[in-house]
This record gives sequence, C-alpha cells and structure tokens, in this order.
Amino acid sequence: MRKRDPVKHEEKRGQILEVAERCFLRDGFRGASISDICAEAQMSPGHLYHYFKSKEAIVRDLTEVHLQRVASRFEEMTAKTNVLEAFLSEIDVWRKQRTKRNPALIHEVVAEASRNPAIAEILQRRTQALRDMLAGFLREGQQREQIDRQLDPDLAAAVVLSLVDFIDGLATKGDEKFNSVEGIGLLKTLFARFLTPPAVGLAEPAAPTPRRPRARRAILETAT
Repeated sequence: MRKRDPVKHEEKRGQILEVAERCFLRDGFRGASISDICAEAQMSPGHLYHYFKSKEAIVRDLTEVHLQRVASRFEEMTAKTNVLEAFLSEIDVWRKQRTKRNPALIHEVVAEASRNPAIAEILQRRTQALRDMLAGFLREGQQREQIDRQLDPDLAAAVVLSLVDFIDGLATKGDEKFNSVEGIGLLKTLFARFLTPPAVGLAEPAAPTPRRPRARRAILETAT
C-alpha cells in the first residue's frame, strides 16, 4: 500500500474546502450536494471520501477555518491603539464584503440544525466560539477603558452577535423597504453608543444662586 503524504493530503483537503465553500455560497447548504462538490473539485465521490466522510465533516472543517479567520481579525483589532474604533471600522469592512456573501446560508444551516444533530453541534460550537472571542475582545477594551466597564462582556457579546444575525435575517427575507447597507450603518451607530464608556471627569453644574427671603429684603429696603 502506498504511504500517504500528510502534506499533500492536507493541501488536498484545503482545496476541497475551498470548492465546497464556493458551492455553499452559490447554491446554499441544501442546494450544494456532495455530487456538486465532487464535480467542481473534479474528483469522484469515492475519492472525496478519502478526505471527508460526510457533508457534515466538510461543514465542521469549514467552520473551523472560519473561526480561525475571525480569531485572526480579532488579533489584528486588538493590536490597534483604540479597540472600539477598530471594531467599528471592522463593521465597515463587513458591510463592503457582505455583497460577496450569501446571507441566507447561515439561516439554511440553522434550519438544518433543527433536524440534524451533527449540524446542530457544529452550529452551537461556532456560536459559543464567536461569543467567547468577542467577549475576550471587549474585556481587553474595558481594561484599556475604551469599552464601557459597566457592561458584562459575555452578555454584551451575545447581544452584539444577535443584532448582527438579526440584520442578516432582515436582508434574507427580501423586504424591499429594508436597505441592508443603511441598516448596517445604523447598527454601527448603535454599537458605538452601546459600547462607548460614559463620560467621566465632567465638571459639576454650578449651583443656582440662593434667593434672599422676601421679608428680609423688605426690611433692608425700609431701613435704607
């Protein structure tokens, strides 16, 4: 039996994942079949199974690749001088890249998770990993006093990610009255107000000048 080259094996796995990601983005989760992925990768299903035993295995590895990308982006944002400004700038990047994504894909995966325990487990891990990374980022910002220290970072991370998913959900429904670009811009404003620390060190407002009692003032006027 020919010995497998581990380097070439991983390279081929990476190529298959790239092809699968293109298929999922183009055709959706249920629309992209193993046959479609094999056809685009120019390999037989039997050959594919040497690298991935199932469609769920492909999704699991794609999720890991996605999380690695996100972790890298958080590291880059953390390296910036102001983490809040870096985070808000990242929303602009997301807004520009959104047109290249298939916003319906994650919702198809969520629907699939309701009937596929393997996909449900993958989705749960992805959600928790994203929350943990964002919460850690927010804690770093709180230590620098650039993020509101009164916020619970774990809860704040869950709220932020839920709002991002909500905006994607509105766009996916195809509501003609909803402008996704403007919606994401509004989301940026909301996050800025939500995460910015409250103003500190402001001068106290001057106390009003006390008024003299009328009786006392009348006595003084009579005496003069």
